[in-house]
Amino acid sequence: MKNILYYILLAVIVSIYFSCTRKSNDASSRELLTPGDTVPGKMVWIPAGNFDMGSNDPDFADARPIHKVNLRGFWMDEHEVTNAEFEQFVKATKYQTVAEQPLNPAEFPGVPIENLVPGSGVFTPTAQPVSYEDPLQWWSYVRGASWRNPKGPESSVSGRPNDPVVHVSYADAAAYAKWAGKRLPTEAEWEYAAQGGKGQQTFYWGNELKPGGKWMANLYQGNFPNANSSDDGFEELAPVKSFTANGYGLYDMDGNVWEWCSDFYRPDYYSMSPAKDPKGPKDSFDPDEPGVIKRVQRGGSFLCSDQYCIRYKPGSRGKGEINSASNNLGFRCVKDKAD
Repeated sequence: MKNILYYILLAVIVSIYFSCTRKSNDASSRELLTPGDTVPGKMVWIPAGNFDMGSNDPDFADARPIHKVNLRGFWMDEHEVTNAEFEQFVKATKYQTVAEQPLNPAEFPGVPIENLVPGSGVFTPTAQPVSYEDPLQWWSYVRGASWRNPKGPESSVSGRPNDPVVHVSYADAAAYAKWAGKRLPTEAEWEYAAQGGKGQQTFYWGNELKPGGKWMANLYQGNFPNANSSDDGFEELAPVKSFTANGYGLYDMDGNVWEWCSDFYRPDYYSMSPAKDPKGPKDSFDPDEPGVIKRVQRGGSFLCSDQYCIRYKPGSRGKGEINSASNNLGFRCVKDKAD
């Protein structure tokens, strides 16, 4: 079995006739022409320490038990990797993301070759309230959607250098990190850094959703998925550093985009995790999709809220197939202390 984007792909390419043609010579698909990055990335030092990892929330069965973890200090990107930063990587290496690559016919038997076009998962609000039983009502596999063209060939990241880059698979994020001389964070490093030195709280920023009436993260307000009130000031992505930094000086550890971690995903890992610098299990297993290789994702996205996706809350875990991508999925990097 495949992950949700596999089903999105099948649903779209089998049942929908592609009436528009992707223009391979469209300048918007080849060159960003963005102004300079106004928030160049820097790394902040996360000091060594101990913390309680996990959650006792009954909705987060895979985040149990809460367990003590001790970590060495490390450097972490203060914000999510941006379009401008990812563009530098692509220009230097000519890298092509998974979403931009042709699909393998062997993985989609019975589907006409002409329908196996590059693309990615895109959130589209529904016209009216819907049941939450079928995510295909608000997720679509959009041909031509990629980090350059987040909603398809007619869209562009031009003029949005400081938005977090999206439509990056685990493989893409790992490739960027290696090029940058960094790596992806372990799940333990990510959660420890997100706590900001404050320990476990109701939310990563504190115990109130809106302290002083102020939104602290880019989340979904209103009725999901048809009526986003955008009370936090953003309907979808927010430029990095739009919200207050945490105690370590890190931005957007909650909401905005999901962030890849290096750990393989297993729902039972916390019961066997070592206490010192855990690196995750040696392999992946998700009982919902046996045989599909998944890595951990953390932090939630602009689509999270108490109404639908509550995994923006502390200790909760996300997961994703390693070649999947969407317009609410990004990453940030870490680096070990130089000897």
